Amino acid sequence: MHQPYYKNLLTGESAVPWVRLHGTKDYLDMIKILEKFPAIHQTFNLVPSLIEQIEDYCNDTVKDIFLELSRKPASQLTPEDKNFILSNFFSINREKVIACHPRYYYLYFKKIEGGEFSTQDYLDLQLWFNLAWIDPYFRKNIPELAKIVNKARFFSEEDKQVVLDKQIQILKQIIPGYKAAIASGQIEATVTPFYHPILPLLYSTNTAKEAAPRTVLPKIKFAYPQDAKIQIDSAVKFFEERFGAKPQGMWPSEESVCEHILPMLMESGIKWIVTDEAILFKSMHRKKRDTNMLYQPHLLTREEGKLNIIFRDRNLSDLIGFVYHNMKPDAAVTDFMQHLQNIASTFKNEDILVTIAMDGENAWEFYTNDGWDFLELLYQRLSEASFLKTTTVSEYLSTHPAKFEIKRLAAGSWIYGEFGKWIGSPHKVLAWEWLAVARRALEECKDSLPQDKSELAWKQMRILEGSDWFWWAGEDPNGDFDRLYRMHLANFYTIIGKPAPEYLQKPLSL
Repeated sequence: MHQPYYKNLLTGESAVPWVRLHGTKDYLDMIKILEKFPAIHQTFNLVPSLIEQIEDYCNDTVKDIFLELSRKPASQLTPEDKNFILSNFFSINREKVIACHPRYYYLYFKKIEGGEFSTQDYLDLQLWFNLAWIDPYFRKNIPELAKIVNKARFFSEEDKQVVLDKQIQILKQIIPGYKAAIASGQIEATVTPFYHPILPLLYSTNTAKEAAPRTVLPKIKFAYPQDAKIQIDSAVKFFEERFGAKPQGMWPSEESVCEHILPMLMESGIKWIVTDEAILFKSMHRKKRDTNMLYQPHLLTREEGKLNIIFRDRNLSDLIGFVYHNMKPDAAVTDFMQHLQNIASTFKNEDILVTIAMDGENAWEFYTNDGWDFLELLYQRLSEASFLKTTTVSEYLSTHPAKFEIKRLAAGSWIYGEFGKWIGSPHKVLAWEWLAVARRALEECKDSLPQDKSELAWKQMRILEGSDWFWWAGEDPNGDFDRLYRMHLANFYTIIGKPAPEYLQKPLSL
């Protein structure tokens, strides 16, 4: 479960609504569905940068432009407001979401055809955008929302306020909900380095060449191992403060790992990590896929201690993440169970661990009914299957310690076992160079900054180290992440009292 850090530290504004909207659609419902299936034990990963921003909404310490325009009475919308709403309030899957709600779908086509919107049209659009992002579970089980869904159109301002109030109420239940699910023993929660950085690249951008020797590196090397350690340690502390105990496991951002970061993980108290199967086979110098090695935990023993590592089955994980939404739920679940049955038959009476690890939020928007039909059927059949048992990672490791050791862990991520999604292309390389210049400026002035400025500057730097800015550099379809990255960088220079470089005034370009 992850969102990058959107909030402007200087203004308190968030230019995009994804924490709030994914918060009402993708987090709490994932543990609510488990209440019907006590046999399902599952591991969830919670990224601190997401949890911190959820808390901002709960504490009303963020200004969400989308929320402000949703709250504004439709009769008071300016022409600029209306243009913004028409441009942005259809930002959800058209086929699987908008098309399921006739009034919302009608408004979509009216916009496409250039029709003139009445005040009532704008009001209905304000409401449907926010309502459609709320998970079907809540639209069905919260009576006030169910009533509004049934009403379907010609909403009042009071109806709209109910929807917006319920959004915040759902957000306020997320952390307590996960805390209760952890206490019940049904789930294990793990953590990611605080602002979701690519740890091997924080250690040194040169690490990219360990994974892919032909990678083009920045002209200015970024190499701050101490930053990687702080991202790890602060995440562990943050998690313990919210959930009452240190996390046993960590999902390194984008499953990105390398040998250099292992001591930091061991020193933090983390007991296990997860990454992609490609890293296992690279580490063991295997050119062919070997499920005998894949379906078991491995051990990393170093001077600093020991760390368990598990490797996800990429094929099974990607079937859920990217394929099954195109199939009917019964066909998809039947296919998935057949894969598991085949694995069980291959290994017969052996006890093996098959790891499914995937994005916890973005997949479900592409499924009918936000994934509920698929997940309920999947959990039912997993619960009934006699040849398998679902387990959290720590549960398994407590009774099945790793038998095999990896002498040196290869560098790479879940994408092709390398880091090309974050470094190597011209725009990504330039983004790293901009960050290296800023990080050097912080090093030069860190001892002269007042404490409040120093704390804010370091926080802004940690945010800038997040993976998403580099993921989207040169590939950003609407420019949101480019603007956010330049905003965070410009704010950094403001915080340390230096003028922002002129290149931050225009989109990242060559």
